[in-house]
Amino acid sequence: MKIEQFEDKGLAHYAYAVLSENTKEIILIDPARNPKHYYDYAAANNAKIVGVIETHPHADFVSSHLEINQKTGATLYAHSLVGADYPFTAFDEGAVLEFGEVKLKSLHTPGHSPDSISVVLKQDGKDKAVFTGDTLFIGDVGRPDLRESAGNITAKREELAKQMYHSTREKLMKLDDDVLVYPAHGAGTLCGKGLSEANSSTIGAEKVSNYALQQMTEEQFVKVLTEDQPFIPKYFGYDVGLNKKGAPAYQASLDGVPRLEKNFKPQEGAVLVDARNEQAFKKGHYKGAINIQNGGKFETWLGSIIGPEETFYLAAESESELKDLISKASKIGYELLIKGAFVLDNATETTTPALDVSDLREHSEKYTIVDIRNASEVKAGKFFENALNIPLPELRERAREIPTDKPVVVHCAGGYRSAAGSSIVEAALPGTKVLDLSEAVNDFK
Repeated sequence: MKIEQFEDKGLAHYAYAVLSENTKEIILIDPARNPKHYYDYAAANNAKIVGVIETHPHADFVSSHLEINQKTGATLYAHSLVGADYPFTAFDEGAVLEFGEVKLKSLHTPGHSPDSISVVLKQDGKDKAVFTGDTLFIGDVGRPDLRESAGNITAKREELAKQMYHSTREKLMKLDDDVLVYPAHGAGTLCGKGLSEANSSTIGAEKVSNYALQQMTEEQFVKVLTEDQPFIPKYFGYDVGLNKKGAPAYQASLDGVPRLEKNFKPQEGAVLVDARNEQAFKKGHYKGAINIQNGGKFETWLGSIIGPEETFYLAAESESELKDLISKASKIGYELLIKGAFVLDNATETTTPALDVSDLREHSEKYTIVDIRNASEVKAGKFFENALNIPLPELRERAREIPTDKPVVVHCAGGYRSAAGSSIVEAALPGTKVLDLSEAVNDFK
């Protein structure tokens, strides 16, 4: 028996393949949008994918479970509470799936969502590992506030937090201490608030080090779990629905994105995501464009700034980068929202002025400073005492709250987000001088 972990660093997501070496059969758990990695793994091991288990309808990424089913005939397994629109076999509490020398058993572990399961791997009659989905992370547990208005069954965060208390203590913590823990996410995900950098652990180690597994009352647990959770990106509810339905095939969906001529000019009022680097953007861009730079978290910020009810155009510096960006957008199902994609290397309609950092340092009172970090970041400390805090995911809706009697300076924690933030404010407040502190913010820490 072999366990293979697949990591998507951009979304801090882990998928798994469990291989029976006796029968050359594979069960996948929580696969990502692009199924090629799993087909390649199966081919390398001369094995067949016979099943896919979804621990719950994921909010932060789109799964390839339906496509894998349609291509390989693999059986899809999920908890009956998911109410999945695709053909599946219920994998409820106590259900067992056996193939070769491997036995997988379902534990219903609600808390992150009402329909969450954890999957215990048994070999030779002994529990060896547990795939915990978004229920138990390394150093954390799944956040309970994502299913208040999404999914087949909705539940208030306090109710789900109570369920998480019982799932951890009555199900997962009763497993042997040496049972390996394989979660669906690691540090950097927005499905929890304090995950470790480690990609696996044991039940025993988590009992010792995980704050959420320490001795406390249900009331205390609910309080600690529901406070200081990160923001909820706009796309999360959309992805729950798309995963419940089953996403379209990966490559065909990418190929369906309209490609437009170089330097295409969208109609006035259209949403344009300009993913070029900030230097190129500031030298020249189309009026109203949003500068979400290509990078490790592009898809997260795309889905946090652009809502799933919108369509948008996508611009990049080259054909290869455009291909990469469309692939990243597809991880959250946003390739379906792209009205057209094109290469942009000649836009002089609007420029963004440079900030005199020394003048800001000496005369900060001359500027309206907008801090676009999340509330939890600001709570830990401000860089500028009188800064107005409007988190980046709320900025498009709230930009007009910003006073326009002074030049506006936008900053984040390291420089990446402020490129997007300053472009949003610039578009929302025409006639106002908008400046980006960018990476110079590090000099003010």
